[in-house]
This record gives sequence, C-alpha cells and structure tokens, in this order.
Amino acid sequence: MSLHGRDRRRELVDEAYKLQVKAGLGAVQYGSFSLASTLFAHRTWPAFRRQTLAFKGFLVSIFTIYGLVSGADAALLSHEHRQRLTENEVRREARIDLARRGLVATESQIIKWREEHKR
Repeated sequence: MSLHGRDRRRELVDEAYKLQVKAGLGAVQYGSFSLASTLFAHRTWPAFRRQTLAFKGFLVSIFTIYGLVSGADAALLSHEHRQRLTENEVRREARIDLARRGLVATESQIIKWREEHKR
C-alpha cells in the first residue's frame, strides 16, 4: 500500500473514531433515563427500595453502556453505508468512462482515472 493510501486510511479511521465518540454520547440519554427510572422505582416500589445500592448502580450502568454501544454502532454502520454508496458511484463512473475509451476497468486503471479526475 502506498504512503498516500496509508494516509487516506488513517484519515478514514480517525473520522470514524470521531463519529463514534460523538454518537456514543447517546449514553448520556440512556444513562439519565435509567437513573430517573431507578429513582422513580425507588420512591414508588417498596420491593425495589429494599434492593442494594450496588444492584441499582448496576442497572443504571447497564443501560448507560447499552446506549453507548448501540449509538456508536448505529452511527458507524450508517457512515460506512454512505461511504460504500459514494465509492460505488465513483467506481461506476470510472467503469463507464474507461469503457468509452476502450479500456478495461481494472483496479490500476480506476486508480489512474481517479488521479486524473482529482485534478
């Protein structure tokens, strides 16, 4: 892989990481909901009130972690889907243009085509 390819891959990884961190903040929503639910259950349900603080903390942390993981995963999957659609569109254009020129659309030809069209 060329140095340019490694740099591009590093940029994509950093972008995906930032996206997951931002989406992972959905854990705050799940955490606050679970904390409010736990407080409500503590105030209104005597059987729940008798549970230990560790169990109640466990419930809050489980919902918070679920919010973190599900939010970050959903954001990353939708980001990858958008990237895949964009990549497929570029490759389709390259194949059509190369076919018009009478060339076979190999990987190396598509890379050359991209370099031509970046300028």
